[in-house]
Amino acid sequence: MVEQVEIEYKTMLTEKEYHQLLAYYELSEKAFKTQTNYYFDTQDFKLREKHFGLRIRTTPTNAELTLKTPIEHGLLETTDPLTIETAASLIASEKILKTGVVAQRLKAANIEPDSLHMIAALKTKRAEFPINEGLLALDESWYGQQHDYELELEVSEPIQGKFAFQSLLHSFGVPYRPAKNKIIRAVEEKSL
Repeated sequence: MVEQVEIEYKTMLTEKEYHQLLAYYELSEKAFKTQTNYYFDTQDFKLREKHFGLRIRTTPTNAELTLKTPIEHGLLETTDPLTIETAASLIASEKILKTGVVAQRLKAANIEPDSLHMIAALKTKRAEFPINEGLLALDESWYGQQHDYELELEVSEPIQGKFAFQSLLHSFGVPYRPAKNKIIRAVEEKSL
């Protein structure tokens, strides 16, 4: 089990801006990792109502179950590591673990793990690396019929981090375009 605070700022990018950033940071295909997020909620969207996010994330070599819950500045991420085999079984059954810290947190919020089902999936090709301002991620994502590009900057302090994010965008001439969370984008696409 891992818990960490996530403070991040993000913006949607055009395809041209995305490729300009890849060129600026000299990112080759080796810099990218592919991950797929499988999102869960109850039939009546109790997690969304509480502003929680719940996903199983798989990569070619790792898998994890993560619950994101709001805190004063950012999100608290609670993660249970999964084996690739366990993740594949859970995804196939469209369920999550009934045990572990994530399940305990859900129960504490009056949400039974058995009441959850898969609501959407999203695949991302991500390059993530440290820069002076924080941890920068450049994402290309596919979900349903959608394909988009996003910049995320993860920081350790919210006020200076927001300023660093705005300065970073300005330095590249990238306008701020609000980016909904990936789970929201994937669910909205699925409901179209």
